[in-house]
Amino acid sequence: MTLRLVLAVGFLLAAWLLVRLLRTRRYMLKDKVALITGGSRGLGFAIAREICARGGKVALLARNPDELNRAKMQLMKEGGEVLTLPCDLLDAAQIHSAIEQSIHCFGKIDILINNAGIIEVGPFDHMQVEDFDRAMRLHLWAPFVLTLQVVPQMRKQGAGRIVNISSIGGKIAVPHMAPYSASKFALTGFSDAIRAELSRDKIYVTTVTPGMMRTGSQVHVKFKGDHSAEFKWFDLSSKLPFASISAKRAARKILAACRRGQPALVMPLTAYFIIAANAVFPNLTGYVMKLVNAFLPSRVSASGDEARRGSELRD
Repeated sequence: MTLRLVLAVGFLLAAWLLVRLLRTRRYMLKDKVALITGGSRGLGFAIAREICARGGKVALLARNPDELNRAKMQLMKEGGEVLTLPCDLLDAAQIHSAIEQSIHCFGKIDILINNAGIIEVGPFDHMQVEDFDRAMRLHLWAPFVLTLQVVPQMRKQGAGRIVNISSIGGKIAVPHMAPYSASKFALTGFSDAIRAELSRDKIYVTTVTPGMMRTGSQVHVKFKGDHSAEFKWFDLSSKLPFASISAKRAARKILAACRRGQPALVMPLTAYFIIAANAVFPNLTGYVMKLVNAFLPSRVSASGDEARRGSELRD
């Protein structure tokens, strides 16, 4: 009986690996068109670079025209075919226009990568309704509108890929990051919910749950409360080699999961352990987070309500 069980498990594992391999080989990125939000820098740019290197085409959405132009020049220099579209993802009309322009330029959208995000760090007492609203609109409602717009076109062409970049903060609530965690939890739930329904149309949804990433994005983060102290702990945590992953490596893993139509991707390995520990021992995780919070900066005076960017706080 034991031998049969081992053989059965081995057979199922081999079949699973074979399916993964065949799916990856079958879905090539050459001539595919990817729409990437937040594609002008950081992880979004790294993903765009990998797609272009494999013969794909990219439409990059971001708010800053200068950053978009720099990204376009760099990708075109490397032989990429790129469309850049300045777009405020908090505005549904701009999203609709960007999708229309992308389809007009390339004729289709094969892959949607919802990557754009904002991070605001500080004690809950300094966070306001506007902070939560902005995070929810960018992390949940923008991907929702984008998905709503691209799905009919993907159905018409008979296939598609949607990648939602969530966060470990969308699985475990992190102190001093309440708006970010709340909105990323919402994105994770949305992504997981639509996955099964869209799969019948051969539209495969991948929910990506990365830990901290070494992208240098801390300079774009907004800080409240004791600004300098908040920046220091966040900057340090983003550079820990055992708990973070480089943008280039993350981009490759994300695209491999996308090509396979993989339902979920968690990275790096430490993120798996943290999420698993939270699932098995939620009370223990809760106590640990309380302990972590005790070492984080405390609430300060009303001056802490003002948000300051990391670029202003660097030494």
